[in-house]
Amino acid sequence: MVLHTGEKPFGCDVCGTRFKHLGNLKNHMRIHTGEKLFGCGDCGKGFTQQESLKYHMRIHTGEKQFGCDVCGKRFTQRGSLTRHIRIHTGEKLFGCDVCGKRFIMQGHARTHMRIHTGEKPFGCDVCGKRFTRQEALKRHMRIHTGEKLFGCGVCGKQFTQQGTIRRHMRIHTGEKLFGCGDCGKRFSQQVTLNRHMRLHTG
Repeated sequence: MVLHTGEKPFGCDVCGTRFKHLGNLKNHMRIHTGEKLFGCGDCGKGFTQQESLKYHMRIHTGEKQFGCDVCGKRFTQRGSLTRHIRIHTGEKLFGCDVCGKRFIMQGHARTHMRIHTGEKPFGCDVCGKRFTRQEALKRHMRIHTGEKLFGCGVCGKQFTQQGTIRRHMRIHTGEKLFGCGDCGKRFSQQVTLNRHMRLHTG
């Protein structure tokens, strides 16, 4: 009769959520106890719900059953597809309380807020320099490891940062973005212009 009446006789003592069946309440309680009965055979990660393990397994199997109707990109999780769709619609649900800038992803809004708070949660173990984003820390670490991912197609010189190779390419293209306000002479690098300016300033 519970199914037909909508009655939910089983309540959670922690958060108050109610359930029709005792089994559902027992499953729910694992959220509060942290008990993880369902483990991934590939990576060992544990889950409180069997359904969560089923979704997780798609990471290992590569199964991507949710596809974008606009660009065809596929995803393992429905939530990932929902967030992706906002790229096409331009929908920006998450806003900055300080400057009003809006974002498609909540994570992007959180990262942006660090500009205002000055929070830099990612630190370099070698030199101690800190960063607002993990990606920035990863790029910085190449300075210490010497890893050079970006190669010049003209002369073969290797660089740790993409921005550095962009500046280097001006040597080959002859592009001169930086001009002297006094004599009009132009330079491919900001640092070269700075040195040149000393001629005028003495």
